[in-house]
This record gives sequence, structure tokens and C-alpha cells, in this order.
Amino acid sequence: MGWLETSTENRTVQRTPNLVGEKWSLLLVRDAMNGVRSFDDFRRHIGLSEAVLADRLRTLVAAGILETVAYREPGGRTGHEYRLTPEGWDLWPAMIALKQWGDRCTADPGARRWRSVTPAAGPCVR
Repeated sequence: MGWLETSTENRTVQRTPNLVGEKWSLLLVRDAMNGVRSFDDFRRHIGLSEAVLADRLRTLVAAGILETVAYREPGGRTGHEYRLTPEGWDLWPAMIALKQWGDRCTADPGARRWRSVTPAAGPCVR
């Protein structure tokens, strides 16, 4: 049986973008990897509406990529922050690969680029 004859239903490559392939979800995962934790900080940093942000965070929590953790500052009310789960951190190599590709293929000419440990390759190098 050839590749084109196999069923595409319920494949991981098809399911994964449904969870993290949407632009805002990727940016939320990126920011969580960079230490952003609170709803307000995500909103300020990414610029999403509250409704869209709440929906994307709910989706990432339901998928097990983020978890909510209660916290309370002295004298303050209890709040919740969002933290990556081990499954969320498993997305690290994919995020680095997207960053490296973007640095090679989509960065503005002359822009400061992140240095990777692997040499840039391919026709996108400017």
C-alpha cells in the first residue's frame, strides 16, 4: 500500500496543527517558554482580545500543553497563572526549528538574527 492509499484520518500530523498550528496558539506557547505567565501579561505582550486569548488558553489547557496554577500574592486575591506542562515543553524543538527557519527565510534584511548551533542551510539564506 502506497502513501497516497493510506487513510489520512486521525493522523498526528493532521491533529497537531489543530492544537498548536494556529498563529495565536504558537505565540502563546512561545511566550510561555519565555516566562510569560499571567492572562494580563499574555494580553499585553501579544495584543489579543480577551475573548480570543481566553479561548486559546482554554484550548491549550484542555490539550495538556499548559496548566493553570493558583497563586496568591500577600494581601491580594487568588489568581491563576499559566505554565507549560512537560508536553508543552516537548514543543521546544519545533519552536526552535520555526525560529531558525524564520531567521533564514523571513527575517528583514539586516535584522539581528538569533545564532543557532547548526549552520544555516538551504536556498533561503540571504
